[in-house]
Amino acid sequence: MKESPIIFNGAMVRAVLAGDKTQTRRVVKIPGIMPGTSYAITSPDEEILRFDDGTFHYLSTAALSGPYPCPYGQPGDRLWVRESVRAEELSTGLDGVRYLADDAFVPIEDSSASADAWLALHHYRGKRGATVPSIHMPRWACRLVLEVARVRVERLQAINHVDALAEGVGLNPSAADVSMTVPIGESMPRVMFRALWEQINGAGAWDANPWVWVVEFRRIR
Repeated sequence: MKESPIIFNGAMVRAVLAGDKTQTRRVVKIPGIMPGTSYAITSPDEEILRFDDGTFHYLSTAALSGPYPCPYGQPGDRLWVRESVRAEELSTGLDGVRYLADDAFVPIEDSSASADAWLALHHYRGKRGATVPSIHMPRWACRLVLEVARVRVERLQAINHVDALAEGVGLNPSAADVSMTVPIGESMPRVMFRALWEQINGAGAWDANPWVWVVEFRRIR
């Protein structure tokens, strides 16, 4: 079993905690190919792609032949979630970790090793009590562990209504998105997922329709 870190923003952390998010999509990145480089598959039937046993293969050229194993693991592997945190001391003197996604506070273990680790987190980049971004959250502070259930590769826009819901977008837009329009023949969850994808990856990211890893998971902690 392999264990790997994975970053989720606050909204997605809350969706995992609520049991609403059981999938995540991440762009397939080919080693040695700079992001943004045009290596899109243009064959109408896309026969130059093969995916088996959690491994992605390009079959068109030797330079892109692969194989490229999913960096997020295979079924049975685990993902530990990185999220924004802050080491905090309560007025009672209790030390713990504050999770910014839902403002939860979890006390640290009563040990010298935990106290030392907490102190290092509390002095992040030399500033006491600073917010630690998800990319720098240490493993010991992790509160969410996921088990990979299934991995596949597909085009981003292949996502359907059910899978959009499994991405944690919900059935209804937030108050900030009440003006969101739904094209004829489209579903609100897919429209909301598109908005989320572009919020995270930038304008035009949906239209680029990249190949993505689809990682299905279950929460085990």
